[in-house]
Amino acid sequence: MSRLREKYETSIVKEMMSKFSYKSVMQVPRIEKVVINMGLGEATQNPKVIDSALAELTLIAGQKPVVTRAKKSIAQFRVRQGMPIGVKVTLRGERMYEFLDKLMNVALPRVRDFRGVSPKAFDGRGNYTLGLREQLIFPEIDYDKVDKVRGLEVVVVTTANSDEEARSLLTTFGMPFRQA
Repeated sequence: MSRLREKYETSIVKEMMSKFSYKSVMQVPRIEKVVINMGLGEATQNPKVIDSALAELTLIAGQKPVVTRAKKSIAQFRVRQGMPIGVKVTLRGERMYEFLDKLMNVALPRVRDFRGVSPKAFDGRGNYTLGLREQLIFPEIDYDKVDKVRGLEVVVVTTANSDEEARSLLTTFGMPFRQA
């Protein structure tokens, strides 16, 4: 069992119950899943980009990603329906906690001039989206084997009803939010 999951099951539940005065343990918000997405606009010109992105995201997540395809054709972007335009992976359970632990304690501190993540990136329903400019901050990625620096989005989906509950949940998990 990962360190974050143990922490959730012991101290975070107690802290959240007292802070928001929940009557039942089942009311306490929890992290449902983490979705990691890599949009690859350059895949329209070079389809080989998808293979390298798949390999990198597999290393980062520890799970095989799926290729996302265009839903409809857009002539200005030279995209046809069904064309591969990105890769994504959904993490749940133990892998999700392992990834969050690695993200908060290893990867984010490696970002240049890191002062914390934005506290405003909540969607109004308790989900948090974090954009990363480069995949090189993850220790699994070998700098010499990277053909191009690509960004990725990390979406943390929670069962929280409000942004305030979700922010409190992620803060107690250890998410380094920027001070206002």
